[in-house]
Amino acid sequence: MSSPRTLADTLGHALDRHPDGPLCVAFSGGPDSTALLHALAALPQARARGLRALHVDHGLHPQSGDWATQAAAFCATLGIDCEVRRVEVARAGGEGLEAAARHARYAAFAGALRSGEWLLLGHHRDDQVETVLLKLLRGAGPQGLGGMRVIRPLGRGCLWRPLLDLPREVLRAYVEAHALACVDDPSNRDTTLARNHLRHEILPRLRRHWPHAADSILHSAALCRAADESLRARWRDAFAALHDPASGSLDAQGWLALDAALREPLLDHWLHARGLPAPTAAQRRQIERQCHARAGQQPCVRWPGAALHIWKERLWAHAPRPSFDPRWEARWHGEALTLPDGGHLSLAPARRLPTPLTVRLRQGGERIKPVGDRHTRELRDLFQQVALPPWQREACPLLYDGDELVAVADLWRTAPGAELFEALGAWPRWIRAD
Repeated sequence: MSSPRTLADTLGHALDRHPDGPLCVAFSGGPDSTALLHALAALPQARARGLRALHVDHGLHPQSGDWATQAAAFCATLGIDCEVRRVEVARAGGEGLEAAARHARYAAFAGALRSGEWLLLGHHRDDQVETVLLKLLRGAGPQGLGGMRVIRPLGRGCLWRPLLDLPREVLRAYVEAHALACVDDPSNRDTTLARNHLRHEILPRLRRHWPHAADSILHSAALCRAADESLRARWRDAFAALHDPASGSLDAQGWLALDAALREPLLDHWLHARGLPAPTAAQRRQIERQCHARAGQQPCVRWPGAALHIWKERLWAHAPRPSFDPRWEARWHGEALTLPDGGHLSLAPARRLPTPLTVRLRQGGERIKPVGDRHTRELRDLFQQVALPPWQREACPLLYDGDELVAVADLWRTAPGAELFEALGAWPRWIRAD
């Protein structure tokens, strides 16, 4: 029996296969999400699952506020709640406007999803073809070339693309048949954007020469998904052996020794688990080269949204740190204090210091005599002893009573510092930016 080709039948079968959990539609107001939401609203089993809509206003176009109003009004005609979330798109992050908008949008999706909720997206067969080609042009491996997954975890729920087998023309025909008003975003016609260039310039030419190009591309994607699944168990076992949960770092030489087919998805998995984007093919090669750096060097490979260090024969990664004045200081009464790099200092349990301390950052050459130690030590040596990563040292909070250094974060205290905190019944707690 052939698979259903109408929008209503496709959604009905999808809901029957996944009968549990509330439903939420990612509703841009464009033709695809409009068709999806309207068709779902006509299905009693969808309404019975608390169908609602979520619209993300990126604020990138002067009319974006009007589009949000239009989206909410359309939902009102269907008797469906519509939540509008406004986001700030990081224009200066270096990753390009398309990618920055996508990251902001999916972060909003993840934050808005309720427990066990399914977020339905209107991505269709043509979107999948474009995605696979974009991944190919960016040098992706089997995981990326497998295209968009039908279902994946997101926030407290799951992202769901039930229309990936339907061509765009089915959704557009539905919109025309029901005379549905849709948002017209002019950026969708901007061929300087990568996906639009593929959609409007490249794919039409491919289809003229290879009428079955889309079928071939999707067949290859299915093979890549199957290959990725067979590799997944192997690289997950390798990850368990190479990853140190306490520090969040990876064994650099162990990672480098893996086959490329395991090395790339393992690195991506590690980065994504830390909330970081994956590198490009060129950046991956740079990471591999830097793993051969001489002892004593501290290479760092950066790309938009991430910084990866090779230190003590391990890989470490974090989000880019904001620049800050090393002369920063603050008076501290024990309250939760945000440090310049995004870390935090507090007292545990919560208390208030009878006399405030001054929190400063390293200037170089600081020394402390830890309680119980017969010698005064340089902070540089102490940091090396506890293997504190160099990129965390610059924002390590130093606690001064007047001009006397009495504590270094929650790592060391002098005898007067220990006496102060013991009398208070609370001790410094440093939460690092990583």
